[in-house]
Amino acid sequence: MTATDRSGAFPDRLRAWQSALRAQFPIITAHPELAYLDSAATTQKPQAVLDAVQSYLTSANANAGRGSYPWANQATALVDRTRQRIKEFLHDPEPERSAVHFVGGASEGLRTVARDWLTDVLTDGDEIVVPFADHQANLSPWLEAQRLLARQGVRVAVREMPYQPGSGDYDQVALAELVGPRTRFVAATHVHHVYGGNMNVQRIRQVVGPEVPICLDAAQSVGHLPLSVAETDVDFVVFSGHKALALPGSGAVWARCARGPRFRPGGWEGSPNTTGVASLEAALDWLDRAGTDRIERWTVALGARLTDGLRHLDAYEVLGCPLSLAADSQVQQRHGIVTFRHRGIGAADLGFILFSHGFMVRTDGHCQAGAGEKESSVRVSLHVYNTPAEIDRLLSVLADLA
Repeated sequence: MTATDRSGAFPDRLRAWQSALRAQFPIITAHPELAYLDSAATTQKPQAVLDAVQSYLTSANANAGRGSYPWANQATALVDRTRQRIKEFLHDPEPERSAVHFVGGASEGLRTVARDWLTDVLTDGDEIVVPFADHQANLSPWLEAQRLLARQGVRVAVREMPYQPGSGDYDQVALAELVGPRTRFVAATHVHHVYGGNMNVQRIRQVVGPEVPICLDAAQSVGHLPLSVAETDVDFVVFSGHKALALPGSGAVWARCARGPRFRPGGWEGSPNTTGVASLEAALDWLDRAGTDRIERWTVALGARLTDGLRHLDAYEVLGCPLSLAADSQVQQRHGIVTFRHRGIGAADLGFILFSHGFMVRTDGHCQAGAGEKESSVRVSLHVYNTPAEIDRLLSVLADLA
């Protein structure tokens, strides 16, 4: 029996709940010999999402907002309904005030905030604080906004979000020293896509004060754990649908519209991805029924089971906080993302070896921005369809390679 079992992380009731949910993923049940461990890149889709897409395409497929016949009206209603559904899912305390804009994914959404909102609120001499060691998608748009403004003669200073050495967490003390009277905007990440840590964005609000807008990259948290915009007090939440059980090419920007001008994306708004919207509505409904709190409990426990095993294998280096490896650690544990290196086998080679044993993992630099990890690594990322048995089998293979 493992330390994770002794801690009660997988009681029979939770195992039965997970087993029933796992059975709802056709691609998972069709390949019992394979373990899909790359959900931070994209999640698999439950039958309810596939059914919703099939139903939409065979009963009401039309262009939303551009017709008066029933199918077009149903598509328009779908888009409007899903906007409200996103607000509910994020526990929006003032849905009448906020806005939701559909995008192709988190990268597009962050760039939309940067180009169509941030460039309009910054003036000469302003400062923004953004992460240089998170996902590249949460750095490039802000640097692009700085360059666009520079061409107009507006100088904006981009400050690097400070990190705690070793853990990868944001350094709240250093951030407090960095923020000044000209700080106009902060970009942050909810769950780090390499280290798996919750970056405690609510503490950022405490540091920067009540007036500075905060944009949250929630690509690794929406659909993986509960997220309340009332509790985090952020101004933008950007996420990808394909990482939250919906189809690729779907995603959204939620904007509070309380600090600064109302969020209105520029340019002509073309036809919405109604198929993606249909999948997103169904995914959020499925997640609510499953319970994101229980999904979080399950994936955190699986991640702890993996790190607990890896800490006994000297051949491996686990990235992120070294104090949170034990299954019974009181330090904040990883949210379903565990990234590591073998001290003698390259990440790509290890990935090929693992696939030969039936494991699908990510092996590269994971799109981390310039101040992040320089060496490739293996990332295991989990969701509700993964099992303790898969983790144990993975650890057995890794032990043989140690």
